[in-house]
Amino acid sequence: MGRFARRFDQVELSPAEFRVSEGELEGAAGGVARRTRAAIDLALANITAFARKRLPQDWTFSPRPGVVLGERFVPLSRIAAYIPGGAAPLVSTVLHTLGLARAAGVPELVLATPPGPDKQVNPAILYAAQTVGVTEVYRLGGAYAIGALAYGTATVPKVEKIVGPGNAYVTAAKRQVYGHVALDLVAGPSEVLIIADDSARAEFVAADMLAQAEHGSGAEQAVLVTTSDRLLEETAKELERQAAAGERQDCIRMVLGRGVFLIRAADLEQAAAIANDYAPEHLEIMTADPQAVAAGISCAGAVFLGEWTPEPVGDYVAGPSHVLPTGGAARCFSGLTIEQFFRRISQVQYDREALAREADALAEFAKVEELDAHGRAVSIRFNDSYG
Repeated sequence: MGRFARRFDQVELSPAEFRVSEGELEGAAGGVARRTRAAIDLALANITAFARKRLPQDWTFSPRPGVVLGERFVPLSRIAAYIPGGAAPLVSTVLHTLGLARAAGVPELVLATPPGPDKQVNPAILYAAQTVGVTEVYRLGGAYAIGALAYGTATVPKVEKIVGPGNAYVTAAKRQVYGHVALDLVAGPSEVLIIADDSARAEFVAADMLAQAEHGSGAEQAVLVTTSDRLLEETAKELERQAAAGERQDCIRMVLGRGVFLIRAADLEQAAAIANDYAPEHLEIMTADPQAVAAGISCAGAVFLGEWTPEPVGDYVAGPSHVLPTGGAARCFSGLTIEQFFRRISQVQYDREALAREADALAEFAKVEELDAHGRAVSIRFNDSYG
């Protein structure tokens, strides 16, 4: 992997340097501002509280005399999160992935993130990792990190599941390793769709659209669907005004040129229909009655209600994971939740009388499917010669 680190991350690493030492982890707090540490601590507390509300519980019931059915939920043993660490080190993603896994009780939490040219990992990422209780951190990035985690190497033991976002190469690598390892989902560039009526403020709408535009790939999308001509005109002006003051001009300008869409809807029902067809990763509703509009939404990764709920609260501190489906995948996929860090094991128990009652149906299925050993596995239990 050293040659891949040299080629793709422009850093010289020996196998002994892949893993971040305990000393580096423990010393990370010293390189992180107190306010940053407080923000990380707050976000983790909120994420953990939300996740624990969804902890799956073992259960059983008896649907028929002599039959007991149920499910057990057992945490995965070893999972990994890939955390982008380049132009935009996603410190919050440590919390929104491994924070859920910790709440689920996964014992081995692994983090992989690319280092800088000086071989150092962003200290805020390390502090977040330490706060979560990560057991291993590897300074490895890109597709080769995904391969190492999925298949294992002499220095990186394989994991059972990989979660977390990445660039196009990381996403392609996740597609390749699926089946050898479980995945959260395969996500693309970030997106937001905003439904708004005449009560919405153009400066809020534009700010939230630009928050998606600055992510960095240039392929992000920001969509406004509104019933207000005034808002369309004012938002267009606000986008230009606020973009001129933004720090990530290259990213923002690319998205403004090809990824921003301002749509006039006849009414809010049509706006909701457009949103459901688009199936956005993030859906903001800035209307006089956002709950009423939300009732008509069936396809979205996450919904943010009202003008005081900008999408970044979901990215950082609200509680639900910000790992969400993109590119219309919200029609058939959902975001990352604590349940995805468990194995679900179904349990079935019959007594003799219950098996006898259903023996004829079992025998018929075995006959129709031409699987006589299946039938015999039932009938042999009622053969007197076997006592």
